Amino acid sequence: MKTINWTQNAAATLENDRVLLRPVAEADREGVRAVAMDPDIWRYFVSAVETDTDFEAFFDANLADHAAGRRAVYVITDKKSGRIAGSMSFGNMAEADRRLEIGWSWLGRDFRGQGVNHWAKALLLEHAFEVLDAERVEFKTDILNVQARRGLSNIGATEEGTLRSFNFMPGGRRRDAVFYSILRAEWPQVRAALAAGRKAATKAAVPA
Repeated sequence: MKTINWTQNAAATLENDRVLLRPVAEADREGVRAVAMDPDIWRYFVSAVETDTDFEAFFDANLADHAAGRRAVYVITDKKSGRIAGSMSFGNMAEADRRLEIGWSWLGRDFRGQGVNHWAKALLLEHAFEVLDAERVEFKTDILNVQARRGLSNIGATEEGTLRSFNFMPGGRRRDAVFYSILRAEWPQVRAALAAGRKAATKAAVPA
């Protein structure tokens, strides 16, 4: 087992030919705001960003969680356009058990269905298994979020079950949370499938 301090090493600059992931910083505030003020993003989030006040509280919480080591918050840049596309995080980091969660994921309207989610999660999974030496990477989402559930299946995550009435949502609904995971023993196969999907998507994007 590698000796890696997750608090110090979970956050790093990660990139491939399509996306750049950087630890969140104050300088990202306005770039994130430019894509985050879309109510559709927050439909399945446990908090809504509808006003500038909401956004300030949301972004301040990202900075605070990141600084305290509660999460490693990443800002995603789409390298093709050079624009901020959204954000993802490592959280619930149980280093003693070699377990963490990838979540808090959202993308701006212009970047959905473009492969950004695939490429960003591939980088985070690679970092989790190959640098942090995680044994288990988990995900959870709203049972109603069909698109997110399809995306998790597409990257090779295994659906494990549903925790009913897991938490409150804006408006008072109680969310049923569906859990997914990828284990270390499964990572080589998942990595190969992600690489194949990335190559296929890149090839399809090249004009004939």
